[in-house]
Amino acid sequence: MRPTAKFSISFGLVTIPVAAYNATDSSASVSFVRIHTADGGRVRNQPVCSAEGVEISPDEIGRGYRPDDGDTVVPLSDEDLDALPLPTAKTLTILAFVAGGDIDPLQMGKGYYLGIDSPAAAKPYVLLREAMERHQRVGLGKIALHGRETLAMIRPMEGALVMQVLLWPHQIRPMDGVLPERQVEVHANEVEAAETLMDSFGRLSEDDVHDHYREALEEIVAAKLAHREPHFEAGEEPPAGQVMDLMAALQDSVRAARKSRGEDEEGEPTRSTARSGRSTTKSTAKKTAAKKTAAGEATAEKSTAKKSTAKKSGAKKTAAAKKTSGRGGRRAG
Repeated sequence: MRPTAKFSISFGLVTIPVAAYNATDSSASVSFVRIHTADGGRVRNQPVCSAEGVEISPDEIGRGYRPDDGDTVVPLSDEDLDALPLPTAKTLTILAFVAGGDIDPLQMGKGYYLGIDSPAAAKPYVLLREAMERHQRVGLGKIALHGRETLAMIRPMEGALVMQVLLWPHQIRPMDGVLPERQVEVHANEVEAAETLMDSFGRLSEDDVHDHYREALEEIVAAKLAHREPHFEAGEEPPAGQVMDLMAALQDSVRAARKSRGEDEEGEPTRSTARSGRSTTKSTAKKTAAKKTAAGEATAEKSTAKKSTAKKSGAKKTAAAKKTSGRGGRRAG
């Protein structure tokens, strides 16, 4: 990856030169182009001067700032912006360390991986990372990126440092008109039913976090190019209609979740599941018993063979002893 920016992290008197890399890829998301529905031609945004009404080239486009109290636009050159007294232009100064839970998720913006920009930065980089991991804190500071100053959060992640751009507090809109207009009363048994339903959800799978919409869209495009009908796998349709009985809907949802896992209404394995488990256990037990029986028979056969061999050997020794004794007697006579 190529870095999108280079700056230094100021941690007290410690300076860490870093390079920022884009952590997200917006090009992987689904995007559309505008077309003229009559003939399919592309509809493009052409830069047009509002004063002259003519199209202008990119090298004629500059920057301007319009104050909030009027319609006048003040032109600003690159030299004007470079002259701004911004200590954050090349340095991210950490202002405080706070708990990660204190950051409002609504403020979270684009993420960047931070890598060292020189070999000398390796030790202070690791030091800051491990200190935040042990202290369970994230760093808050300010940095100027792409021509504007912004808040930023630095946190450790999988052995690296990650920077998250934050919106300013005044950029978070108030919740006027969002909350229900009238007071809603929720009963304790309804909350318990909702908690039971939450507990019945399993962990996220790879299929859950897969972009099925993009795949389906690509299939439609491929079908149109091939002049055929699109092919989609049959799936379960979500229930339609308005929920009238909230408690009944919660209970039905819990039963459906348990049924999908092969459990009964009490969360216990169903008979078929238990029978399957018992049959597997019995089968395993039978196989184990058969192995033990075979091993026992083999051991018994070996033992019998050893005894038979011992008897034969003893008989041979007795016969030989008698022959020797008889020869000795004849020699003495």
